[in-house]
Amino acid sequence: MADAKVIPFGGEEPRSKRKGKRPGRARTGRVSPLAPVPPQRDVDQAAADAPEQPAAADTGDRVREPEAAQTGGWDRKLAHGLSFLRRRITGEYEVDDFGYDEELTDQVLMSALRPFYEKYFRVEVKGIENIPEKGAALVVANHSGTLPVDGLMLQVAVHDHHPAGRHIRMLAADLVFMLPGVNEISRKLGHTLACAEDAQQLLERGEVVGVMPEGFKGIGKPFSERYKLQRFGRGGFVSTALRAGAPIVPCSIVGAEEIYPMLGNSRTAARLLGIPYFPLTPSFPWLGPLGLVPLPTKWTIQFGEPIPTDGYPAEAADDPMLMFNLTDQVRETIQHTLYKLLVQRRSVFF
Repeated sequence: MADAKVIPFGGEEPRSKRKGKRPGRARTGRVSPLAPVPPQRDVDQAAADAPEQPAAADTGDRVREPEAAQTGGWDRKLAHGLSFLRRRITGEYEVDDFGYDEELTDQVLMSALRPFYEKYFRVEVKGIENIPEKGAALVVANHSGTLPVDGLMLQVAVHDHHPAGRHIRMLAADLVFMLPGVNEISRKLGHTLACAEDAQQLLERGEVVGVMPEGFKGIGKPFSERYKLQRFGRGGFVSTALRAGAPIVPCSIVGAEEIYPMLGNSRTAARLLGIPYFPLTPSFPWLGPLGLVPLPTKWTIQFGEPIPTDGYPAEAADDPMLMFNLTDQVRETIQHTLYKLLVQRRSVFF
């Protein structure tokens, strides 16, 4: 009878066979054995004991930071506005001999004109660096548009774009200072009467002075003569620049001619109202107050290279031939630049 094979109970293998047996995963040598799964109560306890994650707080902080910055910005603006009102009420602000209020111009009047400059007329400025960073300068520009909007846009251009943040003091006709309300605002903006004495005083102070020698002949010319410069008077601006030794900066403005196309002039109405001309445009006076809304033309203001005057002798200001030559040089420079800008312009409105 053959020997019977003993089969152990309880699933335990003989030691001889266990010695040579290796787990299948161990042969690869790449995968480590899995860690035991902790009981569920241990996982819950660990989650409860874990500190709060800072990521959620950081996200909330990032959301709240712009709100806090915006709130702080509004607080500063409110404090600045209240301080400005206090100074206006108590009279703690300065004006010069001509009535120029620099703080009111910077804080209020320029802010009121800027939307028209940036959004409505979309003014493009070229050659602003030709205005010197310091010292006197005389900016000579063409004049057009039926109403003197070009002078205001010229003032915003220098105020907002000059690297040194200079202000231009415009010379205005006496009619401006005879109109109620307009007189006060013009004085606050730094405008003064277009006379040699005032211009000379401003240049001697080192100011940038702006003049439009065409006067009413330029601003009141018919639409058929647009961008054709009128006579520059007797050259008084050249004499003023020579006496002060200030450079003359030619300035060409394109876009103002079309804001109120002047098709006619009612001389009878002008005489009755005591004004140089009474414009008849496609919308005024037929549409009443709506006719005063200008057309949204695209503007370009270009400042040319300065013409020096400090190299002339003192008696040059009384030389009529020299004044005529310099006046003609400035006029021709502006006219040539106007033609060049018109050729480059794609559209009146774009």
